Amino acid sequence: MKTGTAQELTGEELAGIRWKTSSRSSSNGGQCVEAGPLADGSGRVAVRHSYHPEGSVIVYTRAEWDAFLAGAKDGEFDFTE
Repeated sequence: MKTGTAQELTGEELAGIRWKTSSRSSSNGGQCVEAGPLADGSGRVAVRHSYHPEGSVIVYTRAEWDAFLAGAKDGEFDFTE
């Protein structure tokens, strides 16, 4: 099973991703990312910058993605001043 960056994904794999943007994202110039599962059934999730969709793509395993989501829900990435 392949993991890693878009350079390791085929054009067909990239074309099969159904990209989604967070419902909390606004269209007023904020920094946004899109994420979507690879269509190969591996559970891997690709992430890219929504304003530069032709740019780099990072691919996470399902376990990595689940750990990130759990951390986000628990406030692990909240910024404090």
